[in-house]
Amino acid sequence: MTSFPAISGLPEVELQAMRLDGESYRLGLIEIPIGIRTTPHARAAAVLSGRSPRLVAALETAAWIWGAAARPPRDAFLVGLAARWRPVAGAGIDVIESVIRPGDVVPLGPHAVTSPLRTALDLVRFRAGSPALDPPLLRALASRGGFTADDAVRALDRGRNLSGKRAAATLLRAALSPS
Repeated sequence: MTSFPAISGLPEVELQAMRLDGESYRLGLIEIPIGIRTTPHARAAAVLSGRSPRLVAALETAAWIWGAAARPPRDAFLVGLAARWRPVAGAGIDVIESVIRPGDVVPLGPHAVTSPLRTALDLVRFRAGSPALDPPLLRALASRGGFTADDAVRALDRGRNLSGKRAAATLLRAALSPS
């Protein structure tokens, strides 16, 4: 179930014909009428439709949903520690078990995505050194989430025993502090 008019229930041949006729476009796992904008709700549905409701879009996938990054080649998700969920072998997704605190997750229709702040924190902790992690990406997430470098560092400090906390704080300050 999506919060916008996705096209479902048609055979793949008809969906292909609709795309060829310019009536729809494919966005991840769903088909969308051509007049519908690609919003965070649509992107969340594109990634999460048909998947376990325990999955929360995270990392590069969440950055794409928020419109801050290009679509990653492999989707990444979080599950709460109590979820006891494992991906099916060969599913082609990354799943991280993590503590999920209040405010870390934003519901987008029936789907869930990490907040822009949690997304930025996870990216600097887990993807430091990746060419995809650059200051413009972090600034775009900060803009969408309305947080500053100080807010992000305070959020990091609330986490106990976080690996890479100091390096993450340095990256956040460098990317988000006014020049």
